[in-house]
Amino acid sequence: MADCNHDCSSCGEENCSSRIEKAKLNDRSKIKKIIGVLSGKGGVGKSYITSLLAVYLNRQGYKVGILDADITGPSIPKAFGIKEKAYGEDGLIYPLVSNGGIKIMSANLLLEDESDPIVWRGPLLGGLIKQFYEEVLWEELDYLLIDMPPGTGDVALTVFQQLPVDDLIIVTSPQDLVSLIVTKAIKMANMMNIKVLGVIENMSYLVCPDCGKHISLFGESHLEKFSKEMKFDILAKLPLVSLNTSLVDKGLVEQITLDEIKPAIEAIIKEN
Repeated sequence: MADCNHDCSSCGEENCSSRIEKAKLNDRSKIKKIIGVLSGKGGVGKSYITSLLAVYLNRQGYKVGILDADITGPSIPKAFGIKEKAYGEDGLIYPLVSNGGIKIMSANLLLEDESDPIVWRGPLLGGLIKQFYEEVLWEELDYLLIDMPPGTGDVALTVFQQLPVDDLIIVTSPQDLVSLIVTKAIKMANMMNIKVLGVIENMSYLVCPDCGKHISLFGESHLEKFSKEMKFDILAKLPLVSLNTSLVDKGLVEQITLDEIKPAIEAIIKEN
């Protein structure tokens, strides 16, 4: 329909061709809060931020899972050093568990070779994401983080329509394009009636190892000014740390210490 707001829960149109059935969690799983992590474009470190949020929530004693909805570019298993394959039994899929106890489900955990591409169209991708939610044995989680595909296209829309996402965190970087990208993401969240907890700016600066000065690699950030105009909270501004990049590449994201992420964790916990 021309005036569709993409929120099927509030629509009275019974014969709408765009209507999508809501996913239903299996009866052996219970999830208290679902948080989507979205970026308006690729290359800003969305999966890295999702991993960090999961790690720090886990350190606080919460039971955490990650649903890797970036089907065509899954990188969560690599960040956690997980190379085993997921398996199913009695109609359920068992997620892999990180060294720290974080439950993870990703398309890469189903492939014989993790380097094999997944060349699917949108409906198939959305179907697999729904299956990950419904058929994975998450058991009891305080938080399920969804690593969203980049952008605001068909797959992201399907996720928001099918899965009961409670809150959204937007990841960006300090570049001139930030205002347009964040605006699109926030407008999409508003269309779907999903609360935006705030924005995390990744690669905000580099700390000089000699003098400690903050170096703006991508130019000065205008996020503060933009946040006042758009009325969103800045949850964190994270530095680019080469050691952390190396730890992720080695599958050791759970060893990262980054105090700058703590305000974002506090915002998530407070919302609960």
